[in-house]
Amino acid sequence: MDSDTKGPCIDFFTPDLSSELPLPYADAGIQAGFPSPAQDFLTETIDLNRELIHHPAATFYGRVSGYSMADEGIEPGDILVIDRSLEPCDGDLAVCCLDGDFTLKRIHLTPGAVWLIPSSEEFDPVLVTPDDRFEVWGVVTYTIKNNRRPRRKRRKA
Repeated sequence: MDSDTKGPCIDFFTPDLSSELPLPYADAGIQAGFPSPAQDFLTETIDLNRELIHHPAATFYGRVSGYSMADEGIEPGDILVIDRSLEPCDGDLAVCCLDGDFTLKRIHLTPGAVWLIPSSEEFDPVLVTPDDRFEVWGVVTYTIKNNRRPRRKRRKA
């Protein structure tokens, strides 16, 4: 999904909101600092469709490829929740279409200019010029990532 290579694509998927999936929810919070007593009973539930998707007709999922946003913790394989109905604001993380290619960047809006800013210093910011075909395709509202590290396959003895 980085504009530094030609031909990258992003796979887009529409959310299926036809069913609910209420999951147990630790509504009292989970300490990221010092441990606290665990909750014995999880009585609340949460439905991620309802929590993450505010404009179903304009919301899509996209899977990240490329490393230009890795210093922000967004890596290949992460899933983006992209809302096309939102007006982009300065600093938003956005899926942009630049000359026919999709790219994921922070947008920096200045009077008369739009910059696409990567988080990794290995990639250069991109100044969008009047000669470019440019569109903010959608604003990223959430990133879903797999936090479990890959496991090594055991060798058979």
